[in-house]
Amino acid sequence: MPLTRPRKARQPMPQDRPDDAFAWIDAQRERRDRAGLVRRLSPRPADSPLLDLASNDYLGLARHPEVTAAAAAAAQRWGAGSTGSRLVTGSTELHTTLERELADFCGFEAALVFSSGYAANLAAVSALSGRDALIVSDAGNHASLIDGCRLSRAEVAVVPHADPDAVRKALGAAEEDTREEAAEGAGAVPARRRALAVSDSVFSVDGDAAPLAALAAACRAHGAALVVDEAHGLGVLGEGGRGAVHGAGLAGAPDVVVTATLSKSLGSQGGVVLGPARVIEHLLNTARTFIFDTGLNPAAVGAALASLRLLRREPERAARVRTVAMGLYGRLTAAGLTAVRPDASVVSVRAPSPEQAVRWAADCRAAGLLVGCFRPPSVPDGISRLRLTARGDLTEEQVGRAVDVIVKTAPTA
Repeated sequence: MPLTRPRKARQPMPQDRPDDAFAWIDAQRERRDRAGLVRRLSPRPADSPLLDLASNDYLGLARHPEVTAAAAAAAQRWGAGSTGSRLVTGSTELHTTLERELADFCGFEAALVFSSGYAANLAAVSALSGRDALIVSDAGNHASLIDGCRLSRAEVAVVPHADPDAVRKALGAAEEDTREEAAEGAGAVPARRRALAVSDSVFSVDGDAAPLAALAAACRAHGAALVVDEAHGLGVLGEGGRGAVHGAGLAGAPDVVVTATLSKSLGSQGGVVLGPARVIEHLLNTARTFIFDTGLNPAAVGAALASLRLLRREPERAARVRTVAMGLYGRLTAAGLTAVRPDASVVSVRAPSPEQAVRWAADCRAAGLLVGCFRPPSVPDGISRLRLTARGDLTEEQVGRAVDVIVKTAPTA
């Protein structure tokens, strides 16, 4: 079904006044207050005493001495900022080296580094589609993929979560529509419509993995491309952490494009698109979030490159993340809590309500444990949960302590 829907007629709010341009904000804030959905920033100290199961530092590399030293060295050599867009002054030798090594590690012809994973997703989805294209999008996709679909101006079909048959049907229906339109136009031979399917490799809410091989088969049956966001797969899944796409045997395929962030397993900042060389060249020339954005700062590039080299040298880090995740899942379910079996590093534990999820997370924090708290509208199914991230540097003692806190603070109803 189309992603965009007809606008509903706006109902005037009693707080609206002709002389107050932002009165509507107060009304929205009050609704958030009543629903228990207010969000607040919580700055963390440099040396927090809390046991961290909330960050996305899956491999524990954000503070690794080699990584921080590489960031400092890059800043000292190249400067604090990249000084301009990648096409002007914002590309350094470090950027080129990182792109080359990321492509080689993940098994693709080429790579292009962006200022964030969000920007990479916007670029890949919008630049590879367009007004006359069709995008088939998983209902559980990350907001950056959804926003890429919206910016593309393509027709978007949102299909049920992790359902390759639904993807195949959506692509087939569009192909049939194209044939019918051609038949009505004096029998001209129809050109195949540009189409792509987009999916996370590992979904950020529950941590379940996409059926990538089946998705690729569905796309190939209709000549469509597959775009996969490896934000939660890179560094955790596949041989030595090369990602779920590599693990599915799809790395380097001519019809597969991968996006990823450098801010999770690699402990830095930024994003990347990997794929066939002609796709990367196309993005360099057409992707607005590449052309018009300042390049990723040198310190982040240096840190990501150091982390990637560490992962190459110590591939067991990826397996350790998965072991920790399964350990958390096993102990929590054994204690009677409802959790989703993790395919990668994210462990999702269901909470009875948004209010209880917030209280549960706060009680964990008071007991020395930092956990994530996901509530509507961040969760597509409307179910609130604690979101735990398994880090590869956690000890067995720390895992046990985390489980004890979560179980003891769990809501009773």
